[in-house]
Amino acid sequence: MSKISICIPTFNRVNLLPYAIESVMQQSYQDFELIICDDGSSDGTSNLMSQYTDKRIKYIRHHQNVGKSNNMRSGFNAAIGEYFIKFDDDDRLTPDFLARTVAILKQDSSLDFVGTDHWIIDINNARNDELTQENSRRWGRTKLSAGIVDNLLEVVFIYQSFQVGATLFRLQTLQELGFMLPNMQNCEDNDLFVRLALAGKKGYYLPELLMEYRYHTEQQGINRAIPYLFDKIRYLESYKFESEKLEIIRKTRLAEAKLILGLRLIEKGEMQAGRELVLAGKSFSHTKAWIGLGLSLLPGGLCDRVFNVLRRVQR
Repeated sequence: MSKISICIPTFNRVNLLPYAIESVMQQSYQDFELIICDDGSSDGTSNLMSQYTDKRIKYIRHHQNVGKSNNMRSGFNAAIGEYFIKFDDDDRLTPDFLARTVAILKQDSSLDFVGTDHWIIDINNARNDELTQENSRRWGRTKLSAGIVDNLLEVVFIYQSFQVGATLFRLQTLQELGFMLPNMQNCEDNDLFVRLALAGKKGYYLPELLMEYRYHTEQQGINRAIPYLFDKIRYLESYKFESEKLEIIRKTRLAEAKLILGLRLIEKGEMQAGRELVLAGKSFSHTKAWIGLGLSLLPGGLCDRVFNVLRRVQR
C-alpha cells in the first residue's frame, strides 16, 4: 500500500498540468501514488498522460464532463493510501511538502490533518512575495502558531485559514465524513473543514510555505462568480451554529452572498430572481439593495452602462 495518495483533478489544463505532476514526482518523500482524474478534457490531456510510464501514476478519464466535485470524488474513491491530499491542476507542491506533513501525522496518531501556508505564484511559475504575505494575513495564518489548533471551528469558518490543496489528511478521517459533497462545485473545501471541526477532528497547523497556489485571470469574471455565489449560499444555509458569535457571522455572510448574487443576476438581465435575492440580502447593506432594485427597473442597455460606471468608481 502506498503511504500517501495524491489526487489532481484536471479539466482542459494540458499547459499547466505537467507542472503539477512534476511537483509530485520531485518530492523528497517518494512513497506515494498519484491519481489524475480527468473531467472529460478535450485539449490533449489524454495524450499527455500516455507519456507517463511511472507505475505510481493512475489516470482516470471521464469521457464526458461529470462536474468538478464528482470528478475529484472519483480520484478520492480510487485512493488506497493511508494519507490523502487533493490539489488543483494549476498548483504545485514544494519538494518537501509530503515529508514535512506526513512526519507530523506519523508522530501523533490522534491528528486528523496537517495544513501549511502557501506561496502565491503567477502564470509563469514566479513566486510573488508581496501577494503571498498579503494572502497569509487575509486568511489569518499569520496569527496561527505551529501546533494543534484549539479553536478549530472558528479558524476554519471565520478565518478560513486552512486550504485543502495545502493540507494532508488521514484517508480514514475523510472516508468517515464522506469527503467533499457531490454536485457542489464551489465552497466544497470550506464545507469539508467545517464538517471536520464539528465532528471533533484534530487539525495541526505548520507555518511553512510548502505549496504554491497559482493566481491567474481564468479565476475571475461574472460567469465564475454567479455559480460560486449559488454554492456559497448553499454552504452557509447548511449550518446553524450553537455559538452566537458564529451564527451572527454566518447570517451576515449569507445576507451578503444573497445581495451580491442578486446584483450579479440583475446585471445579467435576470431581473426577477435578482430582485428576490437582493431583498433577501438587504440586511447586509440597505443602500446597495435599493441601488440594485433601482437598477433592475432600467432598460437593459442603460442598466449595463450604470453597472460599468459603478464598477470603475469602486476601483
